[in-house]
Amino acid sequence: MISTPKADKFYMPAEYASHRGCVMIWPVRPGSWPYGGMQAKAVFSQIAIAIADSEEVWMLADEEHIHEVEETFEKWPNIHPLQIDTNDAWARDVGPTCVVNGTEVRGIDWEFNAWGGDYDGLYAHWEKDDVAASQICKALGMKCYDAHPFVLEGGSIHSDGEGTVIVTEACLLSKGRNPQMSKEQIENQLKDYLGAEKIIWLPSGIYNDETNEHVDNVCAFTGPATVVLAWTDDENDPQYEMSKACLDVLEKETDAKGRSFAVHKLPIPKNPVCITEEELQGYEFEEGEDVREVGERLAASYVNFYISNGGIILPQFNDENDKVAVEILGKLFPERKIYPVYARAIIVGGGNIHCITQQIPEV
Repeated sequence: MISTPKADKFYMPAEYASHRGCVMIWPVRPGSWPYGGMQAKAVFSQIAIAIADSEEVWMLADEEHIHEVEETFEKWPNIHPLQIDTNDAWARDVGPTCVVNGTEVRGIDWEFNAWGGDYDGLYAHWEKDDVAASQICKALGMKCYDAHPFVLEGGSIHSDGEGTVIVTEACLLSKGRNPQMSKEQIENQLKDYLGAEKIIWLPSGIYNDETNEHVDNVCAFTGPATVVLAWTDDENDPQYEMSKACLDVLEKETDAKGRSFAVHKLPIPKNPVCITEEELQGYEFEEGEDVREVGERLAASYVNFYISNGGIILPQFNDENDKVAVEILGKLFPERKIYPVYARAIIVGGGNIHCITQQIPEV
């Protein structure tokens, strides 16, 4: 399609709007998922089953692993194996960003370059990931806008469905994305493709986030003019100043409809989540792939949750703030069931529950 969503009167809905379903990808990449992804597959399965309580799930896998998906979910009719080959399991970033117009859902196929391409990308080959969005759209019967060569990942944008999109400068202005474009040009591109009227630029995301600080790890819409913001009161934590700078922006800004933001502070885990020696021994890194180190701090955040039609699938870290996160989101989504999921097996891959899911809206 040669037009843009905005020209066709399409827009990106809020994630808490009604879904047709959710796309996920079976975790098998040795450089992301230790020990053959055994623990990751168990947690991905738990998440898929929780989502399938209230919406469809399509679980992608290549030819070699599609039988695992078929066997794992044979008792769940709402979970559909879908044979599409990818380089890794980050459905949020390689899947289509969907837009709606009230009667139809269409996908957007951004250019994907492994979070930075030759400049600071996380692996050397991403060709399969880059074509996944168009293949998913074809499989699900959706028309698709080709946004190439504009580089973007689904985790770097959050929409309220009412004209406002939140992003981070750290990610969208990084030299590995669209260095030939100015901030204004990037903003205009987002407006054209997401049907947005206003872009809120937060300065940063979560400390040590290898995606160049995706917004979906630090701030998310939970309702019109209402967001959760990853937070710590520990002034010695590097995240303190980063979150404080984001709060300063949110307190000064208004959304596309002129409303001030209600900001709910969602604490990060009190104890940093770090790679262990045992986990490190389970990775198999390819040449050109970003490697991990023992003690490396991971970008753990409770903001990285998935909103299903009937629930909130929320990461947990065996931390004292786990219950706090459950309580806060329970109050913000009283009509939805909270599904707490111990998510260490995902965070060791570099992301979390929101990163491995991509919603397909319903009209």
